[in-house]
Amino acid sequence: MGLMRKTNLGRGLIHAWFILFSIFCIIPLLYVISISFSTESDIAKEGYRLIPRTFTTFAYDYLLHSPKQLINGYTVSIAVTLIGTALSLLITAMLAYTMSRKDFFGANKLSFFIFFTLLFNGGLVPWYILIKEYLHIDDTLLSLILPYVIIPWHVLLMKGFLSEIPLALIESAKIDGAKEWRIFYQIVLPIAKPAMATVGLFIAFIYWNDWWLAMLYIDNEKLIPLQYMLYRIMNNIQYLSSNLKAGNISVNMTQFPNETARMAIAILAAGPILFVFPFFQKYFVKGLTVGAVKG
Repeated sequence: MGLMRKTNLGRGLIHAWFILFSIFCIIPLLYVISISFSTESDIAKEGYRLIPRTFTTFAYDYLLHSPKQLINGYTVSIAVTLIGTALSLLITAMLAYTMSRKDFFGANKLSFFIFFTLLFNGGLVPWYILIKEYLHIDDTLLSLILPYVIIPWHVLLMKGFLSEIPLALIESAKIDGAKEWRIFYQIVLPIAKPAMATVGLFIAFIYWNDWWLAMLYIDNEKLIPLQYMLYRIMNNIQYLSSNLKAGNISVNMTQFPNETARMAIAILAAGPILFVFPFFQKYFVKGLTVGAVKG
């Protein structure tokens, strides 16, 4: 009886700790949402508040002044994220599966090559020359997808997951007459679903949050992704704010969205990811623990 009480007490303390920790994690997000619906004058006078003193959507009205441009940015980002994640995940899984096969004679050499590129890479200039001068895919969606198709860290992470698949399972499939492609698609991939979801989520984050490639390769306004569009809006806001401070523009600075626009941009950029993440949470948590314990 005493042991059960101690167990329940310990479990209750652990639950209380994680509840408290979760609250501390949620509070910053609530602050971001609150600030995005506040006025610049309230922020200048009272600082950040968890509940807006004056509720306003002025920052969002400013950012949504051209809804077609915003919708186009969302469309481009969603297309790049979906296509890029699917292509990158497939190639990453195939490469990692090849490296994880202990009966493949070139597995160690291939692993060393991937690990070497994790430590050393060609840098920006070779990529820029390759995209612009040799492949001629600048100003296309492919220029936003190709650079992130193979990321060495994701390949090594996937290899760690796939290495846990028993070789005897693959050998038995071969005895039954299955070819390598069938083994990969019908046996390996279903088993590695948690790992695929975890690595796929990492890849999707990279594609969704990227603005750097668009700044380098995209000139067509119709191909500008959401992140780069919001980045340019924020730069314009900073430029106007600096001129307001210098007195070059005769506008009340407290009425111009600066801090509120920053937080509104964060909400607009992170909103879709925050909506999608709960659907992958169970696979994500399971995928992080795959290979941690053998038994």
